[in-house]
Amino acid sequence: MQPVSPDIKEFLDEKVLQYNTHAFIESDPVSIPHCFEQKEDIEISGFLTASIAWGNRTMILKNAGKLMELLDNAPYDFILNHHESDLRRFRGFVHRTFNDTDLVYFIESLKNIYLHHEGLEPLFSGNCSETSTQPAIQEFRAQFFSLPHNPRTRKHVASPADGSAAKRINMLIKIIWVANQN
Repeated sequence: MQPVSPDIKEFLDEKVLQYNTHAFIESDPVSIPHCFEQKEDIEISGFLTASIAWGNRTMILKNAGKLMELLDNAPYDFILNHHESDLRRFRGFVHRTFNDTDLVYFIESLKNIYLHHEGLEPLFSGNCSETSTQPAIQEFRAQFFSLPHNPRTRKHVASPADGSAAKRINMLIKIIWVANQN
């Protein structure tokens, strides 16, 4: 891995001081995973929040909070232990173009990932290169969309192979990394 230039390090250190504060976090979508202590709850809430993190911040926070309520404020437990009848509660959920069909698939796919891949963190950390998260994101997408799904749902998980910077997934990787440091 190449060393970071002193100018870039100084810039990044300034941004940490600016944004890693209680005042910023409480009004940002990253506040949602901060509500949880269990690593898996942090990962799942971070992924679902990042998935709808476009548009008005107030609306993102409102809908991410609603999502956590629909998951009984216990995302990991809900993902692993829900019954098909529990999925009815998601009918009518919409955040911009992300709808209840997408959400139900996300829940089923996350269950598959936690049951067969031991969670999000191993999928990402086991596939990052020294200089890029792109291989990890591509492997995550491959596993995430390994179940039968509506093709429209694919648009909600960015692909570096399609030229996307995958900003929301990279934010998620950072959330997962921080959760694993605690």
